[in-house]
Amino acid sequence: MTLTAHFDTTRPVATLINVFTVAPDRQLELIDLLSRATEETMKHRPGFISANFHASLDGERVINYAQWETEEHYRAMLADPEARVHMDKAATIATDVQPRLFRVESAHAG
Repeated sequence: MTLTAHFDTTRPVATLINVFTVAPDRQLELIDLLSRATEETMKHRPGFISANFHASLDGERVINYAQWETEEHYRAMLADPEARVHMDKAATIATDVQPRLFRVESAHAG
């Protein structure tokens, strides 16, 4: 399957880049949990646009690249008890979690 991402730099979305540090033997477990959480909960929350999960080749990191319509939508999801269950579980698998919000300033495709 080919999936092409398109980033509209004129649309003011809240972009979450969350870096999880994880033991290599738990990397796939974390990705599975994040994927299930997205399918079961996150994508049904108001303002959800997309989520992508990236596994580092050394097995020590998982990157969650997600977009929400606004920062307020993202903050509302953080306060949602159902979403918190998944985030709390992810924090027990990862040894460090570093979420940050960004805005897309420039996008390039080949």
